Amino acid sequence: MANDFMARLRRFDAYPKTMEDFRVKTFSGAAVTVVAGVLMVWLFLAELSYYMTVEVQPELFVDTSRNQRMRINLDVDFPYMPCSYLSIDVMDVSGEQQMDVHHNLFKQRLDKFGNPVEEKTKEELARAKPGTNATLNLDPNRCESCYGAETPELKCCNSCADVQEAYRKKGWALSSTKNIEQCDREGVTDALEAQKDEGCSMHGYLMVNKVAGNFHFAPGRSFSQHNIHVHDLQSLGGRKFNITHRFKHLSFGDEYPGLVNPLDNHEEVADGQSMYQYFVKVVPTRYRKLYGNLVETNQYSVTRHVRGVDASKGEHGLPGVFVMIEISPIVVHLTEQQRSFMHFLTSVCAIIGGIFTVAGMIDGAIYHGERVLREKNELGKLG
Repeated sequence: MANDFMARLRRFDAYPKTMEDFRVKTFSGAAVTVVAGVLMVWLFLAELSYYMTVEVQPELFVDTSRNQRMRINLDVDFPYMPCSYLSIDVMDVSGEQQMDVHHNLFKQRLDKFGNPVEEKTKEELARAKPGTNATLNLDPNRCESCYGAETPELKCCNSCADVQEAYRKKGWALSSTKNIEQCDREGVTDALEAQKDEGCSMHGYLMVNKVAGNFHFAPGRSFSQHNIHVHDLQSLGGRKFNITHRFKHLSFGDEYPGLVNPLDNHEEVADGQSMYQYFVKVVPTRYRKLYGNLVETNQYSVTRHVRGVDASKGEHGLPGVFVMIEISPIVVHLTEQQRSFMHFLTSVCAIIGGIFTVAGMIDGAIYHGERVLREKNELGKLG
């Protein structure tokens, strides 16, 4: 009974075997086998490498977050703009303004060859720090002149910065600091003169509201007068400004795998006095890593516009670099996922089976072709 069952079962064998004595091994068959084996191993390793990587699944949602702050990481070089001339300001549609920002930003003076002049320090533009050697021996209770710009709120100007602030509150232009005793004592005038042929590298970060707005790099100290944002260029002596610049890095938040920042290593060479405007569309992004860590960050796209602002040619505007920010209402969720093992197994089986089958067809064609040619040759039908 058992033997009959086994005999019937053998009829379903899809892989019938031939006796060893009837098998023919050829050189062409060996060559095809070696090539097929190498190809199998190569494709298997490629498939294994693909399986070991993570798959990132994107999804789009409406951004419902509120009252968030956004970090702007920046590293920008101005090869022809001295640090003492340059200021960075932040404004947004909520009305918040950060003028002449120096917190969390570092400046590096550069010589005309782009080499550092001194170690990077956190500094305030064109303003000597309190307590320098030049002011240590002065009477702390002194009351120095504001050179006609005294107000009930500011009757004494004991530093160069106080004189500049008093003039701004009056709406007057301080065309030169050379005759201001406080500025001469603190070395502000000498610093402006010494740095006029230098460049500046700025790096650090800004913390801003997550709303539409802008930040900009421009010459001159900035201030607000009658709700108008103004840069004081009079104290810089009517100098022409070369706004050639290079974004070494600009990002909005933390990094995540695969993030591309379009302005990284972007350089612009100015042709005359120019205003560079970068219109940036910031897309909130949440990147969840394979083991659950969540990165709250942003990615962005950018378009550029440049126009001349040379007053001698009838052009108007402030020379500088302006980054206009718009926040997308859509948030992108990116989730890392492990690739399917069953998909990997199916692919490996397809590789092995497919190559084995094709190799068998090629080997059979070569063998039968050789045999036909050999038989014709023996019959004298070749040539």
